[in-house]
Amino acid sequence: MEDRPKRYMRETRTVRTSYVFPPDTNHLGTLFGGKLMAYIDDTASIAAAKLARCTVVTASTDSVDFIAPIRVGNVVTVEAMVSRTGRTSMEIFVKVTAEDLKTEETKIAAISFLTFVALDEDGKPTPVPEIIPETDEERWLNQTAIQRAEQRVLRKQQSEELARYLSKMPL
Repeated sequence: MEDRPKRYMRETRTVRTSYVFPPDTNHLGTLFGGKLMAYIDDTASIAAAKLARCTVVTASTDSVDFIAPIRVGNVVTVEAMVSRTGRTSMEIFVKVTAEDLKTEETKIAAISFLTFVALDEDGKPTPVPEIIPETDEERWLNQTAIQRAEQRVLRKQQSEELARYLSKMPL
């Protein structure tokens, strides 16, 4: 069995904080979902690269669950960390919070899980270090990642089946 290096989950923690300005929002004064998704992918990619220490690419976005609106004037914080590793892949957990600096109210606004793959100089998948959880939250994220990985495999098979079906249909 391959003996890979190990790193603590906390070593991959990456945080991005931004004000939400009017150009970032829709007609309801809330942050565009697509803009938040870009923040999530960017922050998650940095967390993955902190572990892999090489080029990483997004393999999938399992979900982005929008829990509460992020309003103009809020501060949005995107926190990401590697929650589990395969041989060459990494699951990244992302938590998004919205803070009203005037009232000091902070709420979880979104949660997301993404998968990244590490690539070598030739663009081929390359092994990543194993991740070590330390806190109760980290252990929970790490242990429940197995179920998410199983769901991910099923979802990918369904997407591939749908793509085969759709490719037979005329535009």
